[in-house]
Amino acid sequence: MFSYIKGTLEVKSLNYIVVDVNGIGFKLFMSQSAIQRLEETGKIVKIFTYMNVKEDELSLYGFITNEELRMFELLIGVSGVGAKSAITMLSAITPSKFALAVISNDVKTLTKVPGIGTKSAQRIILELKDKLKTEEAIQANDTELTSNVVGNNNLEEAIQALKVLGYTRQEIEGILAKIDINTLTVEDIIRKALSFLGM
Repeated sequence: MFSYIKGTLEVKSLNYIVVDVNGIGFKLFMSQSAIQRLEETGKIVKIFTYMNVKEDELSLYGFITNEELRMFELLIGVSGVGAKSAITMLSAITPSKFALAVISNDVKTLTKVPGIGTKSAQRIILELKDKLKTEEAIQANDTELTSNVVGNNNLEEAIQALKVLGYTRQEIEGILAKIDINTLTVEDIIRKALSFLGM
């Protein structure tokens, strides 16, 4: 229903903010790390949103970047992970580290996030990888990577991680062509790509 909300930041609390839009105050639940990155109250902010609808509750969740929103939507799509748990996870791990952990089967990194045990981490990796495989099958006729990226293992891992976050192969290739990837780690490639994709 709402893609984003833009207005004056009126309240910064521990786990939510209030944004005033033409006299209407919107309460948005956010991760603690995102709230800390916001400017002081009285400033104009733009917050990406997700409306969570349940039988006994209607809540708005807020995100500073589209990548955080994408990660949140991925997490709540995993069986056993609710909106509040997903928000807690966003406080503990960045989208780039999360995506890299999924594609590299890094259970240990995910279990460092509050609320994620070994079984939950394994389930997150399994379900998101299955989703990725399905999307790859649908996109099987996509153009192949350009010659400058073939054979680069770091780049292949970065591409898979970005696809976990919901970007298409075409979007990823267009951005990677602008990045000098030769001296970058996988996470650095992901982070740089996300900075361009978030523009």
